[in-house]
Amino acid sequence: MSRVTLGVATALTSLMFALPAYSDSPLRLAVDVPFEPFQYRLPDGTLTGFEVELGEEVCRRIERECEWVEQGWDGIIPGLLARKYDAIVSSMAITDARREQVLFSEPYYSNPSVWVTQVGKEIDIEDQDALEGLSVGVQRGTIRDAYITDTYGDLVDVRRYATGEDLAVDVHSGRLDAAFMYYPLALSSLRVNQDGSNVVTSSPLIREPKSYFGHGVAAAFHPRNEALAEQFNEALREIKEDGTYDELMNKYVDYDIKI
Repeated sequence: MSRVTLGVATALTSLMFALPAYSDSPLRLAVDVPFEPFQYRLPDGTLTGFEVELGEEVCRRIERECEWVEQGWDGIIPGLLARKYDAIVSSMAITDARREQVLFSEPYYSNPSVWVTQVGKEIDIEDQDALEGLSVGVQRGTIRDAYITDTYGDLVDVRRYATGEDLAVDVHSGRLDAAFMYYPLALSSLRVNQDGSNVVTSSPLIREPKSYFGHGVAAAFHPRNEALAEQFNEALREIKEDGTYDELMNKYVDYDIKI
């Protein structure tokens, strides 16, 4: 064997041992907690929810251990691009803007939004005169923030919150005239439209226009991680086909989130 051939072989062998053993290493999944019923902690600290169980099931089928990494929403895409984790599994809507940054899996649920107000303060969102000057809360950096800012920013006082929970507190207390929220969050944190709640919906469920509200919720991957995205998609198809998806959906929500 020539010195050149021997050198190449040695370099390749070293590279093989230097690369991480992806099949044996945990799959690091980023999640912004809490976002019930999709991801939240039980009183004993256990992480659970629809997306958590779905992610665990994907890991099982691709024979990888799940490792959940908690990350605030504002930094969740930058963290992925910096490879702090392998994927985002945290109710991220597919939008054209995000497609320029990340690689999405196939969508696995729909993501309706809704206007909410306190009882007795219902508003007509079609009536601009009724909206003018109102304080409207949104979670910062979300698709709802972008929609309200672009569509109503010249009409209402947009107030942005770091978390959905902080937003819910001010809706419940009456420090906001209205809020534009993710419907599942309104159900879990405000018990919207339920007996004993002082908060009600002021609009039908909103999923349009797609330019804002996207094409469903999906896992997000680094743009160069196409192989992992395809593994995720294959497992997701199996989960949908064999009925596991429906079992998980019915366990956590009482309305249809399929897409």
